[in-house]
Parts: sequence; structure tokens; C-alpha cells
Amino acid sequence: MKNINQLLEEHSELKSERLFLRPISLEDAEDMYEYMADEETVKFLFEPHKELTQTKKMIDNYFLKEPLGKYALVLKESNKMIGAIEFRVHEWNKSGELGFTMNRNFWGKGYMNEAGNLILNLAFNTLGLERVFSESDTRNAASSKLMSRLGMTHEGTMRKNHMIRGTLVDSVYYSILKEEYQQA
Repeated sequence: MKNINQLLEEHSELKSERLFLRPISLEDAEDMYEYMADEETVKFLFEPHKELTQTKKMIDNYFLKEPLGKYALVLKESNKMIGAIEFRVHEWNKSGELGFTMNRNFWGKGYMNEAGNLILNLAFNTLGLERVFSESDTRNAASSKLMSRLGMTHEGTMRKNHMIRGTLVDSVYYSILKEEYQQA
């Protein structure tokens, strides 16, 4: 029987109608910098990148160092990398944590919903997890809407649990259980 890491490695590339999810590489640096340098895109995460070298360093130190479950969102039609979706598995309680960021120029087109559904399918039908959860800054209404569209239920708000740009912020938590996913 294969373990979680072996399954994530086997499923390091996923496809949907319009998207191709694959590991992030240094070749994605310019496309990633395009949204990492955008104040509107990263305002609920961190300070915008000022130089391409910051993005390259982030790719090297974070995405390449531990690539499993970290995907570039690539448009099939143009091969442009438009965002990233991350899935961290917590084996001890059969759950997974979903995180996402996308270039503002591609918001509102359903791409992240499409990618999120690929990850939910992977989580429940391939990895055999029981729960997938996600969180976002309470001020980030678009992320909350996406989590709802993915079938997730609002579980609650954690007060002042994340440091964003030097300020403690509240986070909303959403989750979906395997049986809810299968019924939907």
C-alpha cells in the first residue's frame, strides 16, 4: 500500500478542462512575480515583492524545497502560470489544508474553483482523507466565497491568530467532510 507522499508524487500533475496543475519551477518566476508584486493580490498575505529575485528565492526556498502538494495553476490554452494552490496533508487526523493565490487579472473566471475541485477529488478519492479545511483573513471576502463554492462549511473565526504585515488578524475557517463531498 502506498503512503501519502508516494500518492502525492504520483499525482503531482493534475488536469481539468482549462487548467494544468504541476509542480512549481524556477521557470515560473516571471509569471509568479507578476502577481506577487501586485498589492491587491497579496494584501492579505505579505508585502508585495519588489524584485524578481525575491520571487526566485521564494520558489527555491519554499516550493522546490518541499514540492509535494504545491501546484502551479497553468492555463492550458496559453501555458501561462496564473497562480498557485497548495495542499498540506495532516496524516495524523486524515485531513488536508488548502491554500491558494491567483493573479488578479484572472479573478472571477472560475479557475480557482476548478483547481480546488481537482484538489478535493485528490484528497477524498485518491488520498482517502476525511476532511479538507481552509482559512483566510476575515477581510478577504473573495476567499470565503470560494471556500463556500467548493462546498465548504464555515466553522468559525479564530481571533488574532495570524500575523499579516506586522498586524494580528482574525481568520475564518471553512471545511468539507468526505461524506459531504460525495453527496454533492
